Amino acid sequence: MNTFAHEAFAIRSIDAGMLQVAYQEMGPVEGPPVLLLHGFPYDIHAYAKVGPRLAQAGCRVIVPWLRGFGQTRFLHADTPRSGQQSALAYDLMHLMDALHIPQAVVAGYDWGGRAACILAALYPQRVRGLVSGLGYAIQNIAAATQAASPEEEYKLWYQYYLHGARGAQGLQTQRYAWCKLLWQLWSPSWPFDEATYARSASAFDNPDFVAVVLHSYRHRHGLVAGDPALDNWEAALAQRPRITVPTVAMDGLDDGVAATGGSATHAPMFGASFSRVLLPGIGHNLPQEAPTEFADAVLRLLAQT
Repeated sequence: MNTFAHEAFAIRSIDAGMLQVAYQEMGPVEGPPVLLLHGFPYDIHAYAKVGPRLAQAGCRVIVPWLRGFGQTRFLHADTPRSGQQSALAYDLMHLMDALHIPQAVVAGYDWGGRAACILAALYPQRVRGLVSGLGYAIQNIAAATQAASPEEEYKLWYQYYLHGARGAQGLQTQRYAWCKLLWQLWSPSWPFDEATYARSASAFDNPDFVAVVLHSYRHRHGLVAGDPALDNWEAALAQRPRITVPTVAMDGLDDGVAATGGSATHAPMFGASFSRVLLPGIGHNLPQEAPTEFADAVLRLLAQT
């Protein structure tokens, strides 16, 4: 395990599965573990106010950069730079193994929420509780060719753009401006400033960022093959597994990319201990826009379980 400085806090790194994962840790090591997972295009700064609140409550808080972000790196040059959904959960489970964490509350949104949902669905014994932005975030790749409503389709322009060479070039050469536009469109009520965005945007300079992002948005539409090492995971996800662990789904009602109240119809995909939190005036970046409510959801699960 390595430790190095990053701005005002210490970042550690550890070999876990396919990656050397860089992560922030805070709180007592003997506290109940909580893993906080960021989305795309964001980074660990999304939890700048959530993490300390949980640490002060006695939790051991782990906030990793996902594959392709920040200071997280692939261990081997020949590992596929996959961004498929199972890869994110695979990384999460192996990080918990490397840190000797048998069970934790896992919380996330966007890509991070998907990783948390997958771990909870396939390995429920590892998940004490789940906080998920938008609820059941596991992709239904088999249905990816089915058209949605025009209102939903236009919000996914960025995914279709990344399917071709033009989008790949745009992301490669204009990633700072490109991802900033997504922040603005997805959180229209959040008046973030340039410094706030720049802190997270530095994570997009990871050498594998573009490759991982392109693969993610192509794989979910069935356009490219996945990492063969993850075929068993993907086969299990294709069965649309239910999530039975205690879960809090969070919906930002000003989310510019997801359907308003996106988790409203998701209850059948969860067990009996499923609840929703609706956040008026909050967009896609849930923990950074509503840190108190996000931290409270984690603490409620810890008290419940």
